[in-house]
Amino acid sequence: MLTVTPIPAFSNNYLWLITHSTSSCSYIVDPGDGQAVYETLKKRNLQLSGILITHRHYDHINGIDDLLKYYQQENSIIVYGPDSPYIPQITHKLYQGDQITLFDHYLFTIFETPGHTSEHICYFSKDTLKMPVLFCGDTLFSAGCGRVMDKDPEALYRSLSVLAELPDNTQVYCAHEYTLNNLHFAQAVEPKNTHIRQRIQEVQQLRQQGIPSLPSCIAIEKQTNPFMRTTQQSIYQSVADYWGTQYANACELFVDLRRWKDEF
Repeated sequence: MLTVTPIPAFSNNYLWLITHSTSSCSYIVDPGDGQAVYETLKKRNLQLSGILITHRHYDHINGIDDLLKYYQQENSIIVYGPDSPYIPQITHKLYQGDQITLFDHYLFTIFETPGHTSEHICYFSKDTLKMPVLFCGDTLFSAGCGRVMDKDPEALYRSLSVLAELPDNTQVYCAHEYTLNNLHFAQAVEPKNTHIRQRIQEVQQLRQQGIPSLPSCIAIEKQTNPFMRTTQQSIYQSVADYWGTQYANACELFVDLRRWKDEF
């Protein structure tokens, strides 16, 4: 059985460590800090078999070179990731619909999810753990989504629409502890949403105990994440009132909702 464990890094990153109960091998998702990963693996007597990258930003890739240096002589490290000139360490470039297998058994399907960056990908598996899992980098956050860094908010809208179609019990492993901040924005957009109010209380309790608010799940995001609720009348009215304009469709609304969050 697979286990996913967070390795905290920087001020709010989670580097997701994937292990198996019957193996000393492991995989790491978006290792922005190679030293933090190395120390964790050494403490747990684990070997690194592969690295999964979602996109090019430094806090997701800066540890790759260190990990290759630490482990290359002992093991051939596979580096999975998007087709990007900014990540030359990638050994296996992945595209929409590609599949990879971890621990010789667990199949992950690749979704291209541009928007935060043009080359962003996500890793989804429905046959791991007891529930489906999604490693979504900075595309989807709990109660939020990534900033639009490559000036294509419509692409991010389409990417989130694809993720919204995943099974409701899909466990969402995003890369940052942004949940409370995102929920405060969500509450400003939908002040009468009781799911948001309840989620704020739950996350506050978790964070007070030093427990990550992640993973979330797709069902929770559909209830509390304004960026996955752009077809709701309450969202439409709030965004239209804030900007003093009308929208022809949910994609147009999404663009201004993201712009609102940028200045929140």
